[in-house]
Amino acid sequence: MSASVLYDAPGPKARRQSRIISAVATAVIVVLLGWFIFELGQPRTAATGAELTGLWHPDRWDIFTDPRVWEGLLWRGLVMGTLRAAALAAVLAIVLGVLFALGRLARSRWIRIPVTIVLEFFRGMPVLLMMLFILLGLKVGDYWAVVGALALYNGAIIGEALRAGITSLPRGQQEAALSLGMTRMQTRFLIELPQAFRQMLPIIVAQTVVLLKDTSLAYIVSYPELLRVSNQLKDYYGSGNYSFSIFFVTLAIYLLVNLSLSAFARWIARRSGPRAVGATRRRTRRGGDASTPPRGQIGTDTSLLSIGKAEGMTGRTEQTGGRSR
Repeated sequence: MSASVLYDAPGPKARRQSRIISAVATAVIVVLLGWFIFELGQPRTAATGAELTGLWHPDRWDIFTDPRVWEGLLWRGLVMGTLRAAALAAVLAIVLGVLFALGRLARSRWIRIPVTIVLEFFRGMPVLLMMLFILLGLKVGDYWAVVGALALYNGAIIGEALRAGITSLPRGQQEAALSLGMTRMQTRFLIELPQAFRQMLPIIVAQTVVLLKDTSLAYIVSYPELLRVSNQLKDYYGSGNYSFSIFFVTLAIYLLVNLSLSAFARWIARRSGPRAVGATRRRTRRGGDASTPPRGQIGTDTSLLSIGKAEGMTGRTEQTGGRSR
């Protein structure tokens, strides 16, 4: 039987062809990348006729022996600029996302329709224009203009993700909670929202990667984030000789931080996804019955686990050969 219901598993010939194509494509990419790196290191002639050294020449990288360069890039640019704005904006975006999701799912049209209009407005508005409007319209500082714009835009995206997660839950969970006497608001906060947040957590973390990259737009509003600090260092040390090296290191810092967040999102997906739940259940079955919870705590109700079996429906066992079955 095929391992997938959508397509047949590839045979030995198809797998061999796939490996050959992958090897050839990898070799072509490596060759092109090596040629590109080699060309960057070659001397070149400027438009004025001056002879310029290659971009990998040591004279273009000697500024990184100066501790002030790393203090500017890592401390003033990355930590006190980019990460400080991104951290607060991410927290506010999650809070706004929860409020947007609850507003979109409200039963009252007087709440649902205005929230939908506001959410679609924030989703469709460019982040850079939002920064400028907050800076010039509300007369706030550059830091709060950046944080406000990032929080509003990404809060709208997260709100749509949470709304999709809530609507994807089985309707029986809401009905069961209401039958127990819980209000609709209690059902949203205690039953549905935690499950939706867990399902959409990888998407939310991935959205923080986008938020972190969007902090580079704060360069326009004169906020001292990583890109602006790197540009200041380039002008201070000499844009003609150190532009490539400074921006290359800046790119490496952005990639390191973003790849770390992406790896964290994949780890969360493995820990909180359906496969993780299935693995936990399989470990429980292999290890025997689940442990009994301490007195006073809520355990697993196994009264409905026998639904679908004849003896579970009647509460009786069938006698076969003198033994219960």
